[in-house]
Amino acid sequence: MSKQKSKRLYIIRHGETDLNKNGIVQGRGIDSDLNETGIAQGEAFYKMYKNISFDKVYTSKLKRTHQTVAHFIKEGLAWEQLEGLDELAWGEYEGKKSTPELRIAFEQLIKDWALGDYNSKTVGGESPNEVNTRQIAAIQHILAQENEETVLICMHGRAMRLLMCQLMNRSFNHMDEYPHQNTSLYILDYDGENFTMKTFNSLTHLQ
Repeated sequence: MSKQKSKRLYIIRHGETDLNKNGIVQGRGIDSDLNETGIAQGEAFYKMYKNISFDKVYTSKLKRTHQTVAHFIKEGLAWEQLEGLDELAWGEYEGKKSTPELRIAFEQLIKDWALGDYNSKTVGGESPNEVNTRQIAAIQHILAQENEETVLICMHGRAMRLLMCQLMNRSFNHMDEYPHQNTSLYILDYDGENFTMKTFNSLTHLQ
């Protein structure tokens, strides 16, 4: 990446949906709403971080991210949706409840990724490399905005794991080292060349 202005990124996962609660695969292809717990999580995050001078909020195209940061948006904070922040598409797995067969297939996919096969994907889904391509475009766009020093980014669990690897310059076989509970927060500082992790998977707003 070319030399850019320094920034601080607050990156959170969206709040809980009923599909999250019931262990149903969600992915990029299912545009679900937050449930009551998810709405409360978003409100708790807002109450704790509403005094941060965010210059902009970025979300995915999926409404569960919009609803999580709804209070910031209603407050008038500049808002942009980027498809590069969408969740990984799980293809044929989306909308399915966990079964022994599905768990075996999912575990094989995760194993493929752990062994370095970042082109492996489900039927109709996306690979880590494909997600990375759109994430690079999104992050380059965010970093290129000169008047945005502190930004809030709301996105999705698996996509967050891939993004953390990209920003921290690590291979994707480290993705599972970045946990992602609903509304968990990572704060990263960018000095114009490299990212530094300042806050790792914080849930203090829910305590």
